[in-house]
Amino acid sequence: MKKYRVRVVVEEVRGRCALGYRPGDSFVVEKYYVPPMQDKPICIHAFAAMLTILSPFLKGVSAKDMGVGPRDDTAYVQCPDPGPRYTCGGTVVFRLRREELGE
Repeated sequence: MKKYRVRVVVEEVRGRCALGYRPGDSFVVEKYYVPPMQDKPICIHAFAAMLTILSPFLKGVSAKDMGVGPRDDTAYVQCPDPGPRYTCGGTVVFRLRREELGE
């Protein structure tokens, strides 16, 4: 069985992110956990939006088959904050890039 990790990269910020995410910021999810000592904090709201994608994605299900990305190993999600007019925050779009680990 193949093993994967997912590199989560900030693709775009619309409005103002409360955690200060900027395009290019990233963190990693390995197997079934987030390793400690990441460079950036992980927003629980954004992470909650990713969870339904992360579990099958880490087990080898294609992002394309799930309808969340243009290729098997690339998915896109966004945090649930709608941003201005509704909140003082903003929406962050994340690219989830699956990377195969050695057996």
